[in-house]
Amino acid sequence: MTRVIAVASNKGGVAKTTTSLSLGGGLAEQGLSVLLVDLDPQAHLTVSLGVHPDTLRHTVGDVMLSHRSLISVSQETPVEGLDLAPANRELMVLDKVLYNRPGYEYRLRLDMEQRGWDLYDIVLMDCPPSFGTLTLNALTVADLLIVPVQCEYYAARSLGQMLEMVTLVRRKSNPRLSYRLLVTLFDGRNKVHHLILHYMRSRFAKAMFETIIQVDTRLREGPAFGLPVTRYAPRTRAAAQYRALVHEVLACLPHPAAAATPADETSLPAKEAVRP
Repeated sequence: MTRVIAVASNKGGVAKTTTSLSLGGGLAEQGLSVLLVDLDPQAHLTVSLGVHPDTLRHTVGDVMLSHRSLISVSQETPVEGLDLAPANRELMVLDKVLYNRPGYEYRLRLDMEQRGWDLYDIVLMDCPPSFGTLTLNALTVADLLIVPVQCEYYAARSLGQMLEMVTLVRRKSNPRLSYRLLVTLFDGRNKVHHLILHYMRSRFAKAMFETIIQVDTRLREGPAFGLPVTRYAPRTRAAAQYRALVHEVLACLPHPAAAATPADETSLPAKEAVRP
């Protein structure tokens, strides 16, 4: 049965797309068939796999308009087992067009139910850094939400809004949605990073991945060659960290037979959780 993962944050620059690309590459490395879905109008994930957005005839936008299925717009990438449903700037217009249309948040779920995504073991969605229609579609169909977060003051404070969104989606459209927090761009030489990491681990103990993604220049180089770090620089620290994340993700993905309502990863109210 296909499992769906969304990678989302309401703050930009937290390695959201890097995580989607690297995690997808790591999952494919384990022999899983993976579909990466680019829901960001900036199309950074699409570009990171060597696809030029301006040359595309069909994108995720066609799926949101119910003109095509997600599988029909997907294409192979240079990485075996890793396919891509690409994006371009048209998604920016769609985000506004779809808003307030009845059932707009169920477009991706309907595509999955009507046409099936059984060709893939994992569908991994890279969301835009906003709480628009595209992100809501991803959270409505997802089994697991991964929230990348930096150990910086403003990033830690923004978690409250993200958790409020999770609560809303669970109540309105997807009661089975679970989430985990992933520390990214961690700088071990920075004392503030260590302080905020300690704070987050004390506040969100059950909701955090053990794996920490540290700053690594190879993570920035890989997309220039159209490859995830697990292929571009397989022996680096960054590759090892994303492989460790792969094992954690697979361990926490809900079993198909699990109860519909997930366990609450943290008992902290969202507003209380944003005070370092």
